[in-house]
Amino acid sequence: MIVGRSASAAGRLTPKWIEEPIHFEPHRPRLVFRTVWISDTHLGTPGCNAEILLDFLKAIECETLYLVGDIIDGWQLRKGWYWPPRHNDIVRCVLKMAKHGTRVIYVPGNHDEVFRDYIGLHFGGVEILPEAVHVTADGRTLLIVHGDEFDGVVLYARWLAFLGDSAYSMLLKLNAALNRCRRMIGKPYWSLSGLLKKKVKNAVQFISSFEEAVARAAFERGANGVVCGHIHTAEVRQIGDVTYYNDGDWVESCTALVEHADGQMEILNWAERKRNEASAAAPIPRIS
Repeated sequence: MIVGRSASAAGRLTPKWIEEPIHFEPHRPRLVFRTVWISDTHLGTPGCNAEILLDFLKAIECETLYLVGDIIDGWQLRKGWYWPPRHNDIVRCVLKMAKHGTRVIYVPGNHDEVFRDYIGLHFGGVEILPEAVHVTADGRTLLIVHGDEFDGVVLYARWLAFLGDSAYSMLLKLNAALNRCRRMIGKPYWSLSGLLKKKVKNAVQFISSFEEAVARAAFERGANGVVCGHIHTAEVRQIGDVTYYNDGDWVESCTALVEHADGQMEILNWAERKRNEASAAAPIPRIS
């Protein structure tokens, strides 16, 4: 992506790989939504499930796409460069959506905080905002934030956050190795890190406290709901007068939050959807 204050300037500087066409399956029906939220893709890391994410982006159409932070992992890229071709494809796919009429809004998170220096500018048609307010089709107001501003570890103990990020990266590498083995024996994707997060008592308590803090902030702002990411845990939960939505991530659960034409909200688990499609397409064993 190239930052530019004008479309013509950005066009002159656009790398060739962005201009290359994205090939879509010609007969594949698209899922049409009013709004889609994704976050925590962590492009630039081996933990990003780029194939599943690209499949999702190719499968949808929407009026508005929110990128709710930690899209590009600047923390990891500073440690060592990792950027395979599939990560280029994801960037190009998002830019193509913006070019063809989808409003794309990018709310940076802590891992891509460098983009907070460019608030108000556009990246190939992608608007960069510190936060956003979304009005659903049925008239509800949703505050859109990444969520790191409600994470006490990131705010008050930055060194601890980096330490935790390193441990988490190691866990994701183990998770990737485990899933390579599972693919070799015909097993579907499974998240070890997601299981551990649900089992560890302190993690469960942190998630609950985080959700309540985010919902409280939305209530104080007069919003009916809040959409965030950051903690890699997809959830729809009513907390007092506020509906809390977390769109999950694309390193563990591979989930997105979507709004239908009537304002109905839904979490899509794309990894689970692909598993179900593969199971349905598998031949039924013959009984001799």
